[in-house]
Amino acid sequence: MEQPESTLSEDRRQFIKKVLKGTIAGSLLLVLPAGAGNLKVPEQIKGIRNRPWELAKQNFAFIVDITRCIGCGSCCVADKREFNVPDGHYRTWVERYLKDFDDAVYVDSPKGGLDGYQEPRTDIKKEIRDTFFVPKLCNMCHEPSCVQVCPVGATYRSPDGFVLVDSDRCVGCAYCIQACPYSVRFLHPVTHTAEKCTWCYHRVRKGLLPACVEVCPTGARKFGDLNDPESEVTQILKGPGVLTVLKKEMGNWPALYYKGLRREVV
Repeated sequence: MEQPESTLSEDRRQFIKKVLKGTIAGSLLLVLPAGAGNLKVPEQIKGIRNRPWELAKQNFAFIVDITRCIGCGSCCVADKREFNVPDGHYRTWVERYLKDFDDAVYVDSPKGGLDGYQEPRTDIKKEIRDTFFVPKLCNMCHEPSCVQVCPVGATYRSPDGFVLVDSDRCVGCAYCIQACPYSVRFLHPVTHTAEKCTWCYHRVRKGLLPACVEVCPTGARKFGDLNDPESEVTQILKGPGVLTVLKKEMGNWPALYYKGLRREVV
């Protein structure tokens, strides 16, 4: 039996309040573990589950709406749990931008946003007139410079458009880390191989949404197939509002779009 829309809206508001207060640590209970392939969970992305990898014809896109992001850190916590990301490293993180009345911009990201942004900065003496949050993650480029520089072919682009890393082939030379214009890669301190956000490829191939999309309490993160005219990302890109990509001049053709992106964002 479906709940009335008013009840669902109230539940959503209460959930967001709890996240902001820190009483829910990133809504971890909503995240499926990496080995959840055998669970009977509903398909969230149509036409993916049980489809041969070689025949994939999807055109996936990721949309981040910074006008909705509240900096709660749920996405970062979900990602850390899903992939056991080592402390001090981040596959996705959230940056806080503050702007004073002299148009000076201050950017920080303590612990990658894992703990949210409940405390104001005390080192800024000027009055702040504006604050907003910007999630960062792999841009999953159509022309990835990281793939071009890898000397052993460990970084590659799959037939369905995901830029991935074969850890068995990676020699830890860090060329890809230096080549990435978005600084989304790091060298794993234990395996000494390159690592980055994969848009939860293991989940997507099972028809599930990326973990960070699943837990976002405000719907700031969207993911789907642009070849599906009914998908949410297709409707957003066709609808009103300006969407853009980071560092367009680099020619990497990112598949990560930002809605409401500000000129202050770097």
